[in-house]
Amino acid sequence: MPDDATSLAAVRRWAAGALADLTEDEIDDCMLLVTELVSNAYDHGTGPRTVRLRRSPDRTVVRVEVDDTAPEGLTFGRSRLGPNRGRGLVIIDKLSRTWGVDVRRGGKTVWAELPCGSSHVPH
Repeated sequence: MPDDATSLAAVRRWAAGALADLTEDEIDDCMLLVTELVSNAYDHGTGPRTVRLRRSPDRTVVRVEVDDTAPEGLTFGRSRLGPNRGRGLVIIDKLSRTWGVDVRRGGKTVWAELPCGSSHVPH
């Protein structure tokens, strides 16, 4: 991710460009994952934050990873920011193939994987 991409809009532009070979629906789904994961990192984590996009070798899975330096885990469906929040992980859970949190020294990585390309084509 570019160092100067500090706003969510810039992150979304960067991600959309990196995934330009996907279908419009797949890009929309990826943008929703990026938005929710990055928003959670800014709302609940601490900086610095890093966003990565990874493609499987066969290019049928996109993995979105967001690092922050907060060691705390995540609370599914509840937010410390108020009763009208806390749906980000629920959306990620419904949209992604799988997701998780990797706690590491100095913080954590929250990630989600989304099928794309030929894995989305009905058989």
